[in-house]
Amino acid sequence: MTIIDPSQVPSRIGTNYPDLFKSVVAGREKKRLGDAAGLKNFGVNLTTLPPKSRSALRHWHTKQDEFIYVLSGELTLITDEGETILQAGQAAGFPAGLANGHCLYNHSEAIASYLEIGDRTPDDCAAYPDDDLVAKASDQGWQFTHKDGTPYSS
Repeated sequence: MTIIDPSQVPSRIGTNYPDLFKSVVAGREKKRLGDAAGLKNFGVNLTTLPPKSRSALRHWHTKQDEFIYVLSGELTLITDEGETILQAGQAAGFPAGLANGHCLYNHSEAIASYLEIGDRTPDDCAAYPDDDLVAKASDQGWQFTHKDGTPYSS
């Protein structure tokens, strides 16, 4: 068992997306609580979104489930169905293999935070229906290419 003080977990601001897409999530802050606890089968991130920031590009995973739980503020969930407001205490799940891209956007003027939980099934891919982007999980982290398989240059 590991007790975690989230204030002591280092923050990661930004993304490992190719440069073309980095501005979309500018200001997003993640604390990898699952890693801090030594979890191996799933990850847990405490994520903070400042006003007018997004969680990610709209995406879906081929093999990994995702779940979010809003802790504070108000977030807009964007999916194929449109936009849905999520407030503190509400949650949403995204089953692996369901081709319905999702992301969160903070339309409000206040900081919002949520828990992001996902499994670590190997050989996952992420599809980005609105962008020329594909991500494949590897031992070195996510590898990004164009939809035609061409790698992004640094």
